[in-house]
Amino acid sequence: MKILFSGSHGLVGTALIKSLEADGGHEIFRLVRHYPESPSQIEWSPDRYSIALARIEGFDAVVHLAGESIAEGRWTEAKKKRIRESRVKGTRLLGDALANLTEPPKTMISASAIGYYGDRGDEVLTESSVPGDGFLPEVCVEWEKATTLATEKGIRVVNARFGIILDSEGGALAKMLTPFRMGIGGRIGDGKQWMSWIALDDVVDGLKFALMNETLSGPVNFVAPNPVRNSEFTKSLGKVLSRPTLFPIPAFGVRLAFGEMGEALLLSGQRVDPAMLKATGYQFQYSDLEKALVRATAEH
Repeated sequence: MKILFSGSHGLVGTALIKSLEADGGHEIFRLVRHYPESPSQIEWSPDRYSIALARIEGFDAVVHLAGESIAEGRWTEAKKKRIRESRVKGTRLLGDALANLTEPPKTMISASAIGYYGDRGDEVLTESSVPGDGFLPEVCVEWEKATTLATEKGIRVVNARFGIILDSEGGALAKMLTPFRMGIGGRIGDGKQWMSWIALDDVVDGLKFALMNETLSGPVNFVAPNPVRNSEFTKSLGKVLSRPTLFPIPAFGVRLAFGEMGEALLLSGQRVDPAMLKATGYQFQYSDLEKALVRATAEH
């Protein structure tokens, strides 16, 4: 397949491209925000709403992963604007461009997140569940709607709602490892919030499955089948690292240190079911949290 990537140097993009290259038989091209340094790079600028239309003709698939990190720094109004615009403007630009091609791709996979559902307590959430309330659900709704033009063009669009991706090289787990390895990790708040996790290996295999499986379209939850509460996640991580988990972080401490970001990402939770992946026959490599954590924390 001839595949165009945005966000190719992030955690997911790096791992997916490495796997596709190992498989062989694929041509990989990257959208970049600087002057192209090789024929496989194509310049685009969501800020200027510009992209080289002629260069993106004839691709089999587009994998769109670009977006400002939501977990770096406090959510000031300026930060929240960057989070929203990096997702919505970039996706709208790409969807609009693809819809205007003579030879559009058959498939577009566009990143989203389980933040779509908001904080829903013990409710089991599937792709058909309504969005929640708050900043992250609002962003995710706009993010997914930005692919509408591509869908109307007849492109098969998969909105990949990623859960907590487990890997020591990036994401939430990478931030947790240092305090846990020092023996000063613990549950967050009351520890009752649900954590819907997924091993990076399953993200990669699941995205490859979505690229090839024409029955998948619309929102798809990229989470393992067995979400856990934060207290269970904490115990499992401590066990895998052979460290105690005796230092809980009180909710007020999270709010004081991280503000709105801490409330949304650390104290809230979603109990998400990967209904679409299960229904279409995807087989998870890692359904057991401890095994996933052993894999994620091993030397790569």
